[in-house]
Amino acid sequence: MNAEATAFAPVGKDELAWLGTAPVPAAPYYDSDWFEREREAVFRQSWMQLGHVCELPERGSFMRREIEVLKASILIVRGRDDEIRAFHNVCTHRGTQLVDAADGRRSTFSCPYHMWTFGLDGALVSAPDFESFHVAKADCALPPVRCEVIAGLIFVHCGEPGVSLREELGPLAEKLEAMPVAAATTFSEYVYEIDANWKLTFDNFQENYHLRFIHPAAAQPVCSADNPFGYPVSYGFHGAHRTQRIWSNPRMPAPAPIQGEAFRRGGASAMADGLLGSDTVKDYLALFPNFFLFGSPVQHFSHMVMPIAPDRSRGVIRLYWIGEDESASERFSREYVMATARDVHAEDRSVIERGHKGLASGALRHIHFQAQESLCRHLFNEVDRKVRGHRGGQPEAAR
Repeated sequence: MNAEATAFAPVGKDELAWLGTAPVPAAPYYDSDWFEREREAVFRQSWMQLGHVCELPERGSFMRREIEVLKASILIVRGRDDEIRAFHNVCTHRGTQLVDAADGRRSTFSCPYHMWTFGLDGALVSAPDFESFHVAKADCALPPVRCEVIAGLIFVHCGEPGVSLREELGPLAEKLEAMPVAAATTFSEYVYEIDANWKLTFDNFQENYHLRFIHPAAAQPVCSADNPFGYPVSYGFHGAHRTQRIWSNPRMPAPAPIQGEAFRRGGASAMADGLLGSDTVKDYLALFPNFFLFGSPVQHFSHMVMPIAPDRSRGVIRLYWIGEDESASERFSREYVMATARDVHAEDRSVIERGHKGLASGALRHIHFQAQESLCRHLFNEVDRKVRGHRGGQPEAAR
């Protein structure tokens, strides 16, 4: 048994004081003016995770993703050369959206309005009576969107990134590539919408302080007298990104029979896939602004929280797998893990919405973070820094 499991001491508040200790303004969690500034300062200027390569299995495969916060519709396509590219889903004739299907496979994309047709590389292939236009086809390609793939995860940037995503992530890119998602071929997914600000929603999944109170059944096995709140072993900060390492209770009680059987079968599948023993199994990676991934090979899940409005967000939770279900045993294990994730998340939703309602009432000017909510404070700091720095000036909500 390693030292991490036999002794636990929470990260001291003095160790994290460099992040700040003062209360933070409440308004950025509901203020519409602040939200408008976040559109350009945060989401236009950040890499966002939108999918996985397993969703584009062959040449001509595509998927459409909506980024409401930027009023953008994005086409992500696997080309004839197997390259994955991204484009704005907009015809260069008069702006009509090309595709309304969520995904599929095509050899070209044709605008329903005037039948301008584009290739998988975005080039304009044909347009009726094009000779009557005063422009060259080469100048009418679909507007490209910067796109990068790391560990099978597809990211796009709707602005002008100063560096590549790999450069920005540094060693976190290697961590991602050591996780099961890099070899995943399928996933389970559920999507939800919630009446709460995206930061408030995301923060719920960045701290364990609430586990005992909102998830008593799930928290009971992972908390102990040594670590009554199930706090992480460590935190890491990498520019705008952050990590934590999950603690394992060395005296965890035996699980309920059905739960134990599900995890035993899941562990057997993970072992057969060569996923056990990785150094990343307890790692939680939160990539700015709105995506995180947990490294467990049995519960390998990601969560993306997309802003829709100041008071509404859409979450996408996925569990990634290698290979299709090969047996009833494997199917049972995967279904159980997804059902457990949904059950736990269902306990979170109402309290997140209650938090948003309370803040949006304007009753509080400030909120408080303790040391073990340092990832929440770090996200606030990074959003605040980017909003303040965008075109200069100090937003009203921060004063």
